[in-house]
Amino acid sequence: MTSEVVENEFEFYSKAEKYWKDVPATVDGMLGGYGHISSIDINSSRKFLQRFLRDGPNRTGTTCALDCGAGIGRITKRLLLPLFQTVDMVDVTEDFLTKAKSYLGEEGRRVRNYFCCGLQDFIPEPNSYDVIWIQWVIGHLTDNHLSDFLRRCRAGLRPNGIVVIKDNTAQEGVIMDDVDSSVCRELAVVRRLIRSAGLRLLAEERQENFPDEIYHVYTFAMR
Repeated sequence: MTSEVVENEFEFYSKAEKYWKDVPATVDGMLGGYGHISSIDINSSRKFLQRFLRDGPNRTGTTCALDCGAGIGRITKRLLLPLFQTVDMVDVTEDFLTKAKSYLGEEGRRVRNYFCCGLQDFIPEPNSYDVIWIQWVIGHLTDNHLSDFLRRCRAGLRPNGIVVIKDNTAQEGVIMDDVDSSVCRELAVVRRLIRSAGLRLLAEERQENFPDEIYHVYTFAMR
């Protein structure tokens, strides 16, 4: 539980904000020096997501997606804009969202909104999104704030919409990273928080072909 490793909530959030303000607004910066894994990541995410976008009675729509912890728009550019008519982006670092406007190029015209806000305070517009994509950012939320945010995401979904989390997982317990002020949770904790938000897990998949030295990465789809 994050309550066991986060001693001061205000400090936990403010230290993370300060950390990201000093990170270069590049793909390599977004991925902590692992920019070379971006294509592997995107290709796997696309395959995972497309299973929900195929024809069928419960098919997820492709009208609008929300990119949470969007940074400069790496996922918006390569995963979401090719699949959705419009995309909204939310990130706590204003410089990243400013950079996104040039990084996304012409296709960036289909980004409706750039929200500068921490996810602990962000409220997705109800009944607005077919997919809410949350990648490599849940570690910056306490358990309570993550559960509350997921509840707000559930309210933000359109019919047959899904919430997707893709993030690092710990082998055991909850591990604090003092450098970027984030936590890494074991799978059981992530699943418990998903359930606590009233969401049902539809699919879970471990990312393959990532470097051996980094945490295991899992993708979860829920509604």
